[in-house]
Amino acid sequence: MTRRIGTVVRSPAADKPAFLRPLRPSRNLTEEIIERIAGEIRSGRLGPGSRLPTEQKLMDALRVSRTVIREAVAALRAEGLVTTRQGSGAFVAADGPRAFRIDPDGLSSITDVLNLMELRLAVEVESASLAAERARSWQIAAIMKALADMETAIASGDSAVNEDFAFHRAIADATRNPQFVEFLAFLGQHVIPRHSIRAALATAAERQTYLARLLKEHRRIADAIRGRDGAEARRAMRAHLTKSLERYRLLAERAGEPA
Repeated sequence: MTRRIGTVVRSPAADKPAFLRPLRPSRNLTEEIIERIAGEIRSGRLGPGSRLPTEQKLMDALRVSRTVIREAVAALRAEGLVTTRQGSGAFVAADGPRAFRIDPDGLSSITDVLNLMELRLAVEVESASLAAERARSWQIAAIMKALADMETAIASGDSAVNEDFAFHRAIADATRNPQFVEFLAFLGQHVIPRHSIRAALATAAERQTYLARLLKEHRRIADAIRGRDGAEARRAMRAHLTKSLERYRLLAERAGEPA
């Protein structure tokens, strides 16, 4: 329904704050929501102590799922831009963002990627073990679905970056410790910096071989978690991330960067 003001017809959507207007089609909706809300906070249009719209209002306005909204809020909270209160919702932090932040634009060299991979190794090995011990059946199903989605994407010729991130995100969720989820949300999908490897592979066949090897590593992790084998899940995740480190170290040597 529209309202007539003089000779001008206005749509109710025109009165919405810019960050509440529907998103454009995107493969990374979470990042776009983060950028929108962070921009409102940093510009002062959302001042300290301001309450963010409810999850339901954000879902309806932005036309995204509850999972996407929660991941975005978790990332904003990890950056210190937002605080949450049980039963009350999310609020703009009064004391500003935290000093520590990983800037995706700063991952410009293979050495930067190596540093991030080492950080992941320190956290995600244990998350795999905890997932094997604690996951509910529906969380294991989510891990297996993410693995199947990754396999489908690779078979269609895609690099499966988003599906890879969803797999690791599902494992973090299966730990039933929200701090692991917030850690991955904080890092964002840049934890899967596969474009560097793909650029170094000369042929489509080499890229497909590389992705098939990655899929096999992920399948071992998933099978260990589904089998409730914490020790094997820990070994499988360590092997996967250690092999990734080795691949990036080889790239760094070829590029003449310190490893």
